[in-house]
Amino acid sequence: MTTTATTTPTLSPESRRDARRAAIALGGASLLAIAGFTVLGSVFEYPQILDEPTADVLALFREHQATVTTWFAILAIGSALMAPAGIWLGRIAGGTLGRWIAGLGIAAAVVQVVGLQRWVTLVPGIADDALDPAQRADAEDRFELFHTVLGQAIGETLGYAFTAAFTVLVVIALRRTVLPTWLAVTGYVSAGLIATGVIIPLVEPASLTNFAGYVLWCAWLLAFAAVLVRATRQPRTTNGASDA
Repeated sequence: MTTTATTTPTLSPESRRDARRAAIALGGASLLAIAGFTVLGSVFEYPQILDEPTADVLALFREHQATVTTWFAILAIGSALMAPAGIWLGRIAGGTLGRWIAGLGIAAAVVQVVGLQRWVTLVPGIADDALDPAQRADAEDRFELFHTVLGQAIGETLGYAFTAAFTVLVVIALRRTVLPTWLAVTGYVSAGLIATGVIIPLVEPASLTNFAGYVLWCAWLLAFAAVLVRATRQPRTTNGASDA
């Protein structure tokens, strides 16, 4: 009779700490995004409201200003969590790939926060100025400029590109050690759908695939967070017996 020991593969002690932190950041980012878009979609008709005339957007913003600014601030916080998550995941991956993961996580967080913060720091003043007939045209022009530059170009287009690239690199780095095959495939699919957002200015239907990608990506983040937590468990050894 011989006895063999099998050990469940897990991360190193240092990587387990980073994995726990990354799981909290990724789970928080997903939950805040889901909550934020749900509330803003209900109260502010976001993002569909952005297709309406600027005067209508600002009028609805003023009507629900406290709620809208609060939840855009929450979305910005959720987006900011991608920076520490990228750093911790980069440490787990290690090497050049790990540095790219950290850099893209930080970049994705920065551009999305830049895009979202305008609703907290800039739009309230613009909405107030638009009530004055003498300043209305200038206020609406400023809103459209900030929406185009900060919102569409930086927050959305660059955000889509960095988020998709970050997700792909994370899957490449961890698919053989942490991520099960089904979750790796889901990551690739969500990244591909999110990346279609880059061509929205040229192909309007891409907004639908981009939206589907973000929905899938939020679910992927939660599942990924759960997998990371599981990977932080101490390795357990089990005995198996066979006849000699």
